[in-house]
Amino acid sequence: MSKRLGFVGILIEDREKNAPVVNKVLSEFGGIIVARTGVPYREKHVSVITLIVDATTDEVGALTGKLGAIPGVAVKSALAKTC
Repeated sequence: MSKRLGFVGILIEDREKNAPVVNKVLSEFGGIIVARTGVPYREKHVSVITLIVDATTDEVGALTGKLGAIPGVAVKSALAKTC
């Protein structure tokens, strides 16, 4: 299965509680992460993280599955069709 370029968007509610768990999962998948940006929105106790990934569909599925299983975390992803 070939790798493709894509993104993963992560919305973290109750960031003080959930951000450490999200960061642990992201560390497990560090090999597929090309870039990461994160913005804490302190007034609403929410954080948004955007990842650029170079991964197979299985790898992205494993990452988003683990993240989506964390209470208070919403995840969306997309992969390029060809690259």
